[in-house]
Amino acid sequence: MTVDIIWNGPQTADLTIILAHGAGAPMDSPFMTEMAQRLATHGYRVGRFEFPYMAKRRIDGKKRPPDRAPVLIETFHSLINHIGAPERLVIGGKSMGGRIASMIADNMTVKGLLCLGYPFHPTGKPEKTRIDHLHTLKTPTLICHGTRDPFGSPDEIAKYSLSPAVLMHWVEDGNHDFTPRKSSGRDTGQNLDDCARAIHSFLQNLISLS
Repeated sequence: MTVDIIWNGPQTADLTIILAHGAGAPMDSPFMTEMAQRLATHGYRVGRFEFPYMAKRRIDGKKRPPDRAPVLIETFHSLINHIGAPERLVIGGKSMGGRIASMIADNMTVKGLLCLGYPFHPTGKPEKTRIDHLHTLKTPTLICHGTRDPFGSPDEIAKYSLSPAVLMHWVEDGNHDFTPRKSSGRDTGQNLDDCARAIHSFLQNLISLS
């Protein structure tokens, strides 16, 4: 399986981060691009890739629903095996991409997991949670999540019995794309900067524990 990757950051970095996109936007969306660039500025090697359905859309312009979970998982598996050195690899992604990464992180024995806006449940359906595997997750995990994200509110998430391996970084007044309201006095750039700093601190702690 051939997967195209967009790289940012130094090849000599201590850690490589592989990020998958969300359900509706490609690997070079503004969110994915700006997040990757910020993490690269902190000294990490950051790669972005696309699942098959999104790669096809890039070719013919036709919007498609996401591939079924087994295809998404196999794509991520293949990419990790291709890159190698899982002990120096952190995987994650935006929304759906982060969820798929969270489903394979333990089996692939990667260094860490990053979820950028985790879809804890479908919008408007808080009873349909997507968290069973998060109860027993062993991989050190950071979830960056907006306080106004419709896929899971702080009050809802506080009631979940998440694994001790899971840490939360709350994106102030952020929606699912971390965008705050103008009335908050903040802007998206500030929230992305804060998120990148939180990720950097999390990853530096992982390195120090090695």
